[in-house]
Amino acid sequence: MVHYIHYKDPNSEELVRELEGIPKCPGICIFMDINRSTDMKYLGGIVDWGRKLNNTFNFLLFTNHFENYLVKGIGDEMMLFIPDTQLEEKASGDNYYALLEDIFSSMSMIHHHPDPELFLECKVAIHYCTEVYNVSFFRGANDYYGSDIDLTARLMTKCIERRIVMSERFYRKTKPDLPRRGLAETNCLSGVSGIFHVRLKGVPVGTEYRIIDVK
Repeated sequence: MVHYIHYKDPNSEELVRELEGIPKCPGICIFMDINRSTDMKYLGGIVDWGRKLNNTFNFLLFTNHFENYLVKGIGDEMMLFIPDTQLEEKASGDNYYALLEDIFSSMSMIHHHPDPELFLECKVAIHYCTEVYNVSFFRGANDYYGSDIDLTARLMTKCIERRIVMSERFYRKTKPDLPRRGLAETNCLSGVSGIFHVRLKGVPVGTEYRIIDVK
């Protein structure tokens, strides 16, 4: 449940007490960014880019039943958050590995679709978050804040078209799902890279991540 934070007194002791009582909300943060959509807005009218954005957003969100986890859209980029407590409630992708496989499959289907004029390619960053809180500073809005949300956004700097960048922490969450669910390490994880090490802007410690390119 989202905690709405709004106190006009900047020194409010009640604000401090409320913030101290907000529990962490572990889960998966996903950023999806549609490529080349900005260029298209200068090259064509809304009929062209509006149709492609509609089709791509629908394919990424509704095919994977992600619509209930959409937190916000900023231009052509979406942020989603799936709390651990809700992961098993998903109609599909009800575990970490299956969630990754669903995203990979959607990106692959877009890339190999017989009509390239219908969709736009995208790039994705995924991180398993423990330092995150379900809070909003705006009435009626659902949002998530925390250092792990910021880290996920920074992972987008390592993305290129048709690439999934996932933190090592998320990758390790997918591994137990394979034998437990009777799944084989095929498709997306068969092409996973080795570990990359990076110091992301604003993150005071090193981050480990892997990539999967959709071909």
